Amino acid sequence: MTPNAGVIRAAKASRRGVRDHNADAAAIHLVPDTAVVGAAVVDGIGSNPEVARFADIAAEVAARVGARKTATLGILAAAELVGAPAAASISPDGVAVVAIAEPGSDTSIAWTGDARVYGWDGAVLRQRSTDHTVGQYLRINGGVAIELAEAHDNWIRATLGRSSIATVHFAEVEDQLVLLTSDGVHDTLGHEQLQKLVEAHADDPQALADALVAAVEADGDGYRDDATAVVLLVGA
Repeated sequence: MTPNAGVIRAAKASRRGVRDHNADAAAIHLVPDTAVVGAAVVDGIGSNPEVARFADIAAEVAARVGARKTATLGILAAAELVGAPAAASISPDGVAVVAIAEPGSDTSIAWTGDARVYGWDGAVLRQRSTDHTVGQYLRINGGVAIELAEAHDNWIRATLGRSSIATVHFAEVEDQLVLLTSDGVHDTLGHEQLQKLVEAHADDPQALADALVAAVEADGDGYRDDATAVVLLVGA
């Protein structure tokens, strides 16, 4: 599973859920005259034309700025699109994840909210980001029953509209393949199914992105969320 020498292979896919608008967006940007690739997934909060438009613009800004100025600054640049005083309500808003890949270097990642980053080392798929949710906070700090934590997983503790340098987390990963997902993918499929799909399509980023969003099914109440994935094949 080795891409062309000195080239990052990247792909994206997005699928609208049962609501009228797809509030997810993804962007991939190659910096001209370089081999640096920036990628972003933005999951807008709500479902209307304004949220969908915001998600599209924010993903493009995050990928382009991130590829030039670091993943963290990509997130913060997108956040400026909806930044507001602390007491003000924010709409539209969303959560985001950014990855910046360059041949021969670790992939840098940054995120806010519950969009995720996964890394595949050729054998094991690992979650590389930590959800900014009340549920995850309780798991780490609360000493509470797992059922109580799970009941708070939809409570987001950080969004683009409330982002600052203190709330955007950053990391570097060495993985051969880096996967960005909105919660419509990872909340529905679960880790085991995600790994199986990566194993089946690890050498074909577009096939993997398409398979991930296609695998998302409706829940018992008939609800299916928007689902978006970006795949970066970096190489060994």
